[in-house]
Amino acid sequence: MERKILSHIDLYQGYVKMPKDWDIDRHQLSHDILYSQTVKKPLTFSKKFELLNNYFTDYFRVKFNLILNFKNTWGSIYKPNQSSYLCKDINEADLKNSPDYTILYAVKAKKGSCFIRIYYNDNRRKGKFLDINIEDNYFVMFPSSLNYIVSENLSDELNFIQTLTYERI
Repeated sequence: MERKILSHIDLYQGYVKMPKDWDIDRHQLSHDILYSQTVKKPLTFSKKFELLNNYFTDYFRVKFNLILNFKNTWGSIYKPNQSSYLCKDINEADLKNSPDYTILYAVKAKKGSCFIRIYYNDNRRKGKFLDINIEDNYFVMFPSSLNYIVSENLSDELNFIQTLTYERI
């Protein structure tokens, strides 16, 4: 008898753990997101963001032999009691140019204030979901083909979530 795996769903999560003196400046990243939202222009390149991007590409290459090529990024701000719409980061009409993975990184999110809900199917068991609590400096990476939401912000502060998308090489 032989077993073949036709597909599986990768999900990675954890804290960003930078080397000493190379910490991510989350204050500057949240400022960049706020500025981007205010002037309604995409985030511009910054050394602070590049540190975060390099962390993800290097970490997944070394730890999981997963080579990622950066595609896009944007920041979202969630006011108290605000949640996201249902999201999916692939374009089903243009799969060739769509990302393979999405990372949601909590630049600033008070502990217990929100979670990421990821929807998936388990063969004939449709409509399943997984809730993952997030907080400052925590990330979740999953296939871009999955639907997800950022839950309602239960705190009295703003939550800043950075979304990054990658192509698997």
